[in-house]
Amino acid sequence: MESKLYVGNLSYDTTEDGLKTAFTKAGTVVSVDMIKDRYTGHMKGFAFVTMNSPEEAQAAIKILNEKMLDDRAIKVNIARPREERPQR
Repeated sequence: MESKLYVGNLSYDTTEDGLKTAFTKAGTVVSVDMIKDRYTGHMKGFAFVTMNSPEEAQAAIKILNEKMLDDRAIKVNIARPREERPQR
């Protein structure tokens, strides 16, 4: 069963490949989803990384939370379910 992680405080220089490389230290990375502003296309400073199993997700948290990546101390947590927002 896959596990999704929230990764925050990312440098604007961080790439999907760089994030994937960092997280492979903890196990198999299924996907990396860098969140970008829909209007400007610039990265917002956070991403979601899906690991192959809950055990690998926990290992990623233990290995990478508060560690430096591209000169920033990143935050790694289990992703919470998306909250429904009212339509505009």
